[in-house]
Amino acid sequence: MPFVGEISGTWRPDDAERKAAWELYVELITRVSVVELGPAEGVLREALTSHYTLFTTTRDILRRYGPDVAPRSRQGQITFGSLAVTVLNTVVRPLLTRWHPTLAAHEAARPAGMAAQQYEQQWEHEAELRGELRASRQVLAELARVLAEVAGAADLLDPRSPQLPGQRGGGA
Repeated sequence: MPFVGEISGTWRPDDAERKAAWELYVELITRVSVVELGPAEGVLREALTSHYTLFTTTRDILRRYGPDVAPRSRQGQITFGSLAVTVLNTVVRPLLTRWHPTLAAHEAARPAGMAAQQYEQQWEHEAELRGELRASRQVLAELARVLAEVAGAADLLDPRSPQLPGQRGGGA
């Protein structure tokens, strides 16, 4: 079964991993870090902050479930723990390490009275950062889909809209 980015192999999750997968899945699908932003949408600082908070969330989940999600007996195999930590360290951390200080320096020079979003859109690195956010978003969305499958959940990143009563084709 293919996994996230360059990670592939067989994952035979146990109950603890399924529960941890559900928790991280919910966190991922409700963040701007996996939702595509249009060229003039959103604020880059908020997108980076959303990525940053994934560290705290993932650490909390890893602590809560303990070694059950990364048992020594399965070292070198895919586990919830190995997958989550690998994505943080190879996708999220490099993005933040490069762009947090660069964006902070740009933000510090914002003229009084100018909106943050407007100032970001004028930044010479705005398109480059958006491109890297898009690339990380693709990996995080892949991770979310794998976690949904492991948890036995529907794909809520691309749900089919439910028909409301009174709409064509729906209702009772």
